[in-house]
Amino acid sequence: MTLKIYHYPHKVLREVTPVITVFDDKLETTTKQMIETMYAGDGCGLAAPQVGLSLRLFVMDISKEANQPQCFINPEILESEGAIAREEGCLSLPGVYAKIERAAKITVRYQDVKGQSHTISVDGIAAHCIQHELDHLNGVLNIDRLSKLKRALLLKKLEKVQKATS
Repeated sequence: MTLKIYHYPHKVLREVTPVITVFDDKLETTTKQMIETMYAGDGCGLAAPQVGLSLRLFVMDISKEANQPQCFINPEILESEGAIAREEGCLSLPGVYAKIERAAKITVRYQDVKGQSHTISVDGIAAHCIQHELDHLNGVLNIDRLSKLKRALLLKKLEKVQKATS
């Protein structure tokens, strides 16, 4: 079952999510539904607030075959280095893409659906995607990382896209 993806400017996208403390079947089901929704939306990442859930959780799959989903619960960046700008899209801002600068390499600690703790170091698209999704958990959108002028231009474009699809 896919979930509804909330679009800008819905208020749920601006909420800071609380830490998850209960690791149960309901959380596993939610994670599976989020993965299904991410694939259905042709995305490579999806954070809980994007589907209206106030959970500190996101899923991603950056594999070319879209068959290696990962789940990050209560993620936190421990280290970051360098900087790189990449073109980003967002399922909550359909049709809008912008070059966003983020850390080139990060080390992240997170938990899986069973509550087990993991630490990984990643770079490239994985680092970019994790930072994008982690921003969602803190109520931050990729457009917030742009200049006022670029943000205004993209929001006008988004408005046109939303009118055309409604």
